[in-house]
Amino acid sequence: MESKQNTFSGFANKLIFGIALLAMGIAVFYFLRYMAYINSYEDTNDAQVESYINPVSARVGGFINRVFFEEHQKIKRGDTLLVLDNREYFQKVKEAEALLEDTEAQLGILAAGINSAKTATLVTKDQINAAKAKLWQQEQEVGRFKNLLKAEAVTMSDFEVVQTKYNVLQSDYSAANNSLKTNNSKILELEARYKSLVAVRKRAEAMLDLAKLNLSYTVITSPYSGFTGRKAILEGQQIQPGQPLLSVVNSNLKWVIANFKETQVEGMFMGQAVQIEADAFPDESFHGRIDAIAASTGSKFSLLPTDNSTGNFVKIVQRIPVKITFEEGEADKLKAGMNVKVIVKKRD
Repeated sequence: MESKQNTFSGFANKLIFGIALLAMGIAVFYFLRYMAYINSYEDTNDAQVESYINPVSARVGGFINRVFFEEHQKIKRGDTLLVLDNREYFQKVKEAEALLEDTEAQLGILAAGINSAKTATLVTKDQINAAKAKLWQQEQEVGRFKNLLKAEAVTMSDFEVVQTKYNVLQSDYSAANNSLKTNNSKILELEARYKSLVAVRKRAEAMLDLAKLNLSYTVITSPYSGFTGRKAILEGQQIQPGQPLLSVVNSNLKWVIANFKETQVEGMFMGQAVQIEADAFPDESFHGRIDAIAASTGSKFSLLPTDNSTGNFVKIVQRIPVKITFEEGEADKLKAGMNVKVIVKKRD
């Protein structure tokens, strides 16, 4: 009986020793594996998937007429998200069009007036030439009558009639010249008014373009392809210019921001290949490359950076943000904000 107990005790001791030896072997194996890993790789789980989340805001105010999206809906760039009541903006477009048409009509009237004034100037010039010729002819007649008066061949009364006619023609010639100056001044005035109306027309065209632009803002479209965020607006709701309406997540452009310890970034370089493991997909790994390494620690970008110039100093290991871009097609399954683990092979 004692022989059997001794045999069982010896077997149990050998089994325990074997198990302990196996456990030590496994522990040593994993220890050596861990040591080899930390000597060859750097990793951090302080990393998240990032993406552009663009808030879509209203450019104009008004009442929402229709909403064409739902929460977390896939959309494409240019898809209509919502439409505002555009009746007021449509009336402003018609008002601007009427103002532009009125200005163009006034420009047409002024252009006709300028042409008429220029034609009248030509007529006045012809009248001046005719008056000048008659004046010259009458001047010759006055000279002849002076000679005849000296020779007592005509009476003073006859000479006065000729002289009076000369004075009248001289006045007609002067009046024609003054009329020409008046016409030229009128042309200058009309041309100045025309230039002023040209400026008014440009302003009316700008107002029309602005009215059409505001009308186009009543249709709000997606800035790029992606997914909508939360829906917090309804039909009939009044919105104001600049009011955020929804957010659009850009699903075409994703990257990872990994915050490595300052003692880990030595040897990292742009374009270096990295391995990415997502908590949501434990059986898969993703691949990417280092796109940028921040020029300062993350704490320096905080709203209230730490200041160690006063009080007691406690040294804290800082973290350096590293931007990692995915290889093409690698990030389709990942969502913005997911936690990931980033593994970087050390440079030999």
